[in-house]
Amino acid sequence: MMTRDFTYAGAGVDRKLRAKSKEGLKMLSETYKFSSFGPIVHLPYGNIFPINKNRYLDLVIEGVGTKVLLAQLAESYDTIGIDAVAMAVNDVIRSGATPLAIADNVHAQISDPKLTREWLKGIAKGADEAGCPVTGGEIGDVNEVIRGLTEGTGFDMIVAAVGQVPEEKIIDGKNIESDDLIIGLRSSGLHSNGISLARKILFKQWGGRYEADEIIDGLNKEVVYEVLEPTRIYVKPLLEIAKTVRVKAAVHITGDAYLKFKNLSRFSPGIGFRFHNLKPQPIFKLIQETAKDLGGAITDEEMFRTFNMGWGFAVIIDRIDEAKAISVFEKAGTQSERIGKVTKTGRVEILHEDKRIVLD
Repeated sequence: MMTRDFTYAGAGVDRKLRAKSKEGLKMLSETYKFSSFGPIVHLPYGNIFPINKNRYLDLVIEGVGTKVLLAQLAESYDTIGIDAVAMAVNDVIRSGATPLAIADNVHAQISDPKLTREWLKGIAKGADEAGCPVTGGEIGDVNEVIRGLTEGTGFDMIVAAVGQVPEEKIIDGKNIESDDLIIGLRSSGLHSNGISLARKILFKQWGGRYEADEIIDGLNKEVVYEVLEPTRIYVKPLLEIAKTVRVKAAVHITGDAYLKFKNLSRFSPGIGFRFHNLKPQPIFKLIQETAKDLGGAITDEEMFRTFNMGWGFAVIIDRIDEAKAISVFEKAGTQSERIGKVTKTGRVEILHEDKRIVLD
């Protein structure tokens, strides 16, 4: 009997449709003429705008997506705010910017005071890890828009972050060369991407295999808390490394996972990327094996297009700076190691468990 492939698109996140939808963003370029102090600067992962002759702001808004459903499933709400902060500030630092402030927006089925305190507890902890203040926010009651798994628990969480970077410190993704190294910063697990697929494989609530509180061989805690593990915040180690070595590019490995590196080829034409020895945490293997138990399969290609597979952030540096970079990250308390190098192939290749995987 033919097995069916489990995919991110099948779980409700269609990359091709999303890419087509994003084509509409081109009309927003008409607003660039309102940049008061000079032209917008285009970077591999967004744009920054000048606020004076040689200083730029990087403004990002991000959310945690369907990970909020897992908080509801576990009835545990004190860490989801860390994820929201992490998704925003980890994007801001890609340009080399130092986060200055964040603001939150929570749309809730009901703004229950107990839930609100738990949401804000996580946001405050994330802000502390990022080293920046929460200067504003909103909680809106939208009962007719949002429903929870149980009455009164529904919510969606968004965080915006703004950072500043001097012109000479911008990480622009240019001048990347073959044999430059990719240094990975270890993730804490799934982070906040691929959750729609993970939910539908792992949890009976959405047609998967396990009860939320099951403890599975190889995991250190109940499966729902393994998936809820907060997204790691990389602000301090990234800013520290940028003081020490030349960072040619910085990549937050989130949606589209290792496909994200393709963006860099627009700024350094002709380059490719070869990854190796990624050593994903057990939760990733569990997802793939559980798909088989359910009579289907998640291909290796789909795993590396959807999940961070053990590394939540990466920097590209010159080969001669490897030892210095690893030392700086170690002193900052961040596990890091070489996870790949830049090539001339023009492709994203991954060497994993004696297989060669090419992403397109």
